[in-house]
Amino acid sequence: MALLEFGQPDRGVMQMAWVVPDIHQAIDHWVDTLRVGPWFLLERFTGENPVYRGQPARSGVALAMSFAGHMNVELIQPLDDHPSVYREWIERHGHGFHHWGVASRDVEADLRQYRERGFSEVFRAGVPTGGEVVYLEGGGQLPGYVELIPVNPQMERGFSAFYAATMAWDGSQRVRPFAPPG
Repeated sequence: MALLEFGQPDRGVMQMAWVVPDIHQAIDHWVDTLRVGPWFLLERFTGENPVYRGQPARSGVALAMSFAGHMNVELIQPLDDHPSVYREWIERHGHGFHHWGVASRDVEADLRQYRERGFSEVFRAGVPTGGEVVYLEGGGQLPGYVELIPVNPQMERGFSAFYAATMAWDGSQRVRPFAPPG
C-alpha cells in the first residue's frame, strides 16, 4: 500500500471530520484541550458545481483543517439553512462526528466499488485542490459518511504543507488562511 506524502495510506482513512456550531470556538477547544493546531481556515466554501441528493446545492460552510499526528482533522460549520449533507446530519444526529475521509487516486473507480458494497452518493463538489469529493452513506455500521478525497499533486502539496506546519507548530498563530497550493 502506497503512503501519501503526509504519512497516511493511499485508499485508507486520512481524515476525520466534525460538524460544529461555531468554528472559532471549536478551534479554540481543539487547541486548548487537545493541543491540535495550527488550523487552516476557509471562511466560506460552497464547492464547485455542488450536488446534494441529485439536486444543485447552494449551501455554504466554513471549514478548518489541522493534523493530529498523521490524521487530518476537519471542522465544518454550516453558514445557512439551505439543504446540505451537513445540515442533514445535524438535524438527524446533532453536532459532532460527521465523516471519514478516504484518500482516492481514482474517485470514480472507488465510487463504483463502494456502490457495489451498498453505499450511495449523497453529495459531490469540486474542491480547491482539484477534482471532486464524493460523500457516501450506507454499506454497514459506520457512524458517519465516507468522503472520497481525490489524491493529486495539488492535494498532496496542500495537505503536506498543513501537516508540516502542525509538526513545527510552537503554539502561536492558531488560525491561518487556507490557501490552495499554486
